[in-house]
Amino acid sequence: MKLNKINILIKILILCCLVIILGISVTLLMINDSNKLVSDIEYDNNLVDSMQVVASTQNENNVVTSRGFIDRTINFDEVQGDFEDNVEASLLDEAIEETEYKSIDEIEISIDMDLTERCGISKEDFKVLIEGVKADKSKFFYDNSDIIYDLCEKYSINEIFFCGLIAGESGWNIASNHRAKNNFISMMSGGTLIYYPSVEEGLEAATALLHDKYLTPGGAFYSGKTLYCVQKRFCPNSSTWVGLIYGCMSQIV
Repeated sequence: MKLNKINILIKILILCCLVIILGISVTLLMINDSNKLVSDIEYDNNLVDSMQVVASTQNENNVVTSRGFIDRTINFDEVQGDFEDNVEASLLDEAIEETEYKSIDEIEISIDMDLTERCGISKEDFKVLIEGVKADKSKFFYDNSDIIYDLCEKYSINEIFFCGLIAGESGWNIASNHRAKNNFISMMSGGTLIYYPSVEEGLEAATALLHDKYLTPGGAFYSGKTLYCVQKRFCPNSSTWVGLIYGCMSQIV
C-alpha cells in the first residue's frame, strides 16, 4: 500500500516536470518566434527602406538625366537661335555694306546704256525722283513707283528706261485705251492690245516680256541690251522710237 503511494507520487512528479518542461519549451518557442517575427519585420522594413532609397536614387538620377537632356536641348536651341540671329545680322550687315546706293544726283543715262543695269538708287530715292517728274501730271508713275521699282529689281531692268518706255508708248498721262487694258508698253496679240486684269499684272507682264524676250541672250527678240538693239525688234519700222524713249527718260533725270 505504501509502495503504491510512492509510485503515484513519483508519477505525479514526473508529470509535473514534463508539464514544466513543456511549458518552458512552448515559452521559448514563442519567444523565438516573436524574435524571428520582429527580425523579419525589421528586415522587411529595412528592405523597404532600401528599396525606397534605391528608387529615390534612381528617380533622382532620372530627373537629373532628364533635366540634363532638356537643359542641353534648351541650351542647344538657344545657342542655335543666337547663332542664326548672328548669321542673319551678319548677312544683313554684309548686304547693307555691299548695297551702296547712289544718290539721285549720281544717276547717269546715255543713249547707248545697258538697259539691264539698274540706276543704283534706293526705292525711297526713286520715289522722290518720280515725285519730282513734272510730266507725271496724273501721278500714275508716282502712284505705282513701288511696283515699278520692285519689278525692275526682279527682272533686272533699268527703272529710268522702263518708265521712259511707258511714257513713250502710253503717254505721261496714260492713254485711255492703254489704261483700260492695263497695257502700258503696247503689247499686242492679233493686232489688238492685250488685256490685263490689274495695273500690277500689266506692269509685270511688261517687265517679264522685256527681260525674257528682248534683253536676255537667247530670247526670241534679243538683239542686244541698248535702245537701238531693242528698237530693231520692238518697233522696227520707226526711225524716231529711240529718240522718243530716250527723250522721256531725260525728263525723269
